Amino acid sequence: MKTKIVVDSASSLYALKGVDFACVPLKIITDDAEYLDDGTLDAVGMARTLRTYKGKTSTSCPNVSDWLAAYEGADEVYAITITGTLSGSYNAAQLAAEEYQQENPGKRVFVLDSLSTGPEQYLLAEHLQSELAAGHEFDAVCEEMLRYHKHTHLLFSLESLANLARNGRVKPAVAAVARMLGIRVIGQASEIGELDVLCKTRGEHGALERIVLELKGHGYNGGKLQISHCDNPAAAERLKHMVQAVFDGAEVTVTPCGGLCSYYAELGGLLVGYEDGEA
Repeated sequence: MKTKIVVDSASSLYALKGVDFACVPLKIITDDAEYLDDGTLDAVGMARTLRTYKGKTSTSCPNVSDWLAAYEGADEVYAITITGTLSGSYNAAQLAAEEYQQENPGKRVFVLDSLSTGPEQYLLAEHLQSELAAGHEFDAVCEEMLRYHKHTHLLFSLESLANLARNGRVKPAVAAVARMLGIRVIGQASEIGELDVLCKTRGEHGALERIVLELKGHGYNGGKLQISHCDNPAAAERLKHMVQAVFDGAEVTVTPCGGLCSYYAELGGLLVGYEDGEA
């Protein structure tokens, strides 16, 4: 019985040891270039180029064929996608699952819409890996992932909202005001997978303090927490130490954003995936 975990590259997760694994890449597209988020992309270099780029930019999700290729050869597939509210990746993964099962009777595919991105997807994939390592059956694993997903969340701190505004993820007026006033935006992935602005703050330290307060308010009490950053390792490490100082037993890891997350988080951005106390 061959089991496989498949994610899209919005997870910024390109390899997972100890399990058959595949990452399906998204693309960042400009009038001059196309960036494939396949784990070899210089995400920071791309973000620096796009900071001063004046042309149009967009993203492209994997299609059904991309997902089918990732499922190939597996008897049981567990797929985790970026929020289906803001991307077609989940829909493509689900259509591919239906086709794969029709063409391969007896094989099974579970597709989980993370309703999020980046480090929350990462946490979901890690939890899935632990469930498979424990030898649990397909239906039990699916049930546990749906339960666990209710207790994972995403916060973000962004210096710029330009690319989010260009692609209709936030209102252009919000992005313009933030840029003019030098404001950092603190937000979250909502329960329906949209990006909600929680508050605005000035200065990096104020943003980090606000994230810690939001963690308290959203039920974090020292479980797993993943910080992803776009070319801002110093702030990520500061936040890590702040979290560990406030929450006993906090399991904090820091990783760089991949291509898709770097595109939306932009330079200086932080994404924080975490478990609440009931995880």
